[in-house]
Amino acid sequence: MRVPRTVWALGFVSLCMDLSSELVHGLLPVFMTAVLGAGMVAVGVVEGIAEATASIAKLFSGVLSDRLGRRKPLVVFGYALAAASKPLFPLAGSVPLVLVARFMDRVGKGIRGAPRDALIADVTPAQVRGAAYGLRQALDTVGAVLGPLAAIGLMILLASDIRAVLWVAVVPAILSVVVLVLFVREPPATRTGHANPLSRAALGELTLRYWFVVALGAVFTLARFSEAFLVLRAQDLGMALALVPIVLVVMNLAYSAIAYQAGLAADKGYRNHLLLWGLVALIAADLVIAAFASLAALFAGVVLWGAHMGLTQGLLSALVADAAPAPLRGTAFGVFHLVSGVALLGASLLAGWLWSEYGAAASFDAGAAFAAAALAGLVTYIYVSRTRP
Repeated sequence: MRVPRTVWALGFVSLCMDLSSELVHGLLPVFMTAVLGAGMVAVGVVEGIAEATASIAKLFSGVLSDRLGRRKPLVVFGYALAAASKPLFPLAGSVPLVLVARFMDRVGKGIRGAPRDALIADVTPAQVRGAAYGLRQALDTVGAVLGPLAAIGLMILLASDIRAVLWVAVVPAILSVVVLVLFVREPPATRTGHANPLSRAALGELTLRYWFVVALGAVFTLARFSEAFLVLRAQDLGMALALVPIVLVVMNLAYSAIAYQAGLAADKGYRNHLLLWGLVALIAADLVIAAFASLAALFAGVVLWGAHMGLTQGLLSALVADAAPAPLRGTAFGVFHLVSGVALLGASLLAGWLWSEYGAAASFDAGAAFAAAALAGLVTYIYVSRTRP
């Protein structure tokens, strides 16, 4: 059974927008610290608030898509808002304007996220949902590879003029909106039957299985703070400014290489194995980066970090889609992303504070500890579920 064309189109849209976003994201931590003079705590605050905002927006856009019975209009609006934020980055002369731009970008991401994930479930048979989410994630991550590569090439070409490089990010962002409008199709509108998908009656239709997936996603996110700290670790270890984005290239190469294959494995019944090995990879990544202050160790950890993402992220989306009733998929994805976003805010703030007070190794050691706790909890859950009569 083939993955539907709409999923391919959404994947290409994600590729273009992620190319734009990662071109910015690969340089933004350095732009904030080296050009605007921001501290590590400020980076943690900006990244945490931006991602938490996206998660809150995902909740309300998911609910609204269920009420309307339509996904595409919200997806288009979300991508358009993110595209409109891109010119603000090169125009920024202070951290507050960067925060405004990141806020717009992440609100756009939040508005499109839950309806887009629900739309994939709407158009994809259950038998290939793992592959569908893995494919979308893989194409998204190809953009995340091309973005930092473009940043590196442009930084070299433009003599490390960060502002000039950030202007280039506007082009693929606009292209993503054009492709979305012209090539993405959605099924006929369906309604939830609930005037308020967040009502007690509606939420009562979400099963314990679904809430377990929400809790699992939150714990995974708490163990993995913003990738901005990987970029800053590279700078901290002496990597040249123009080459810093290569960190995200390496991470996303590992991510994209694994994501689709992990989706296929999930469809064949290996979901628990993927989750367990994903946490093992994250623990190893954090420990390697914390223990060895060298670029070789950093890149080994970055590969493992990307492997963790590839093994788990598409799978978590597939688990949500499978556990949620079809008329409430937008709401289900919105709640999932909201809870994960709150966890990311806490993780990013903690990582920034630990780095400022105790050094880089402390941030990654804390991540390893959270991931180890998550692994222990997951092993216990799997064992109990298998031995329970």
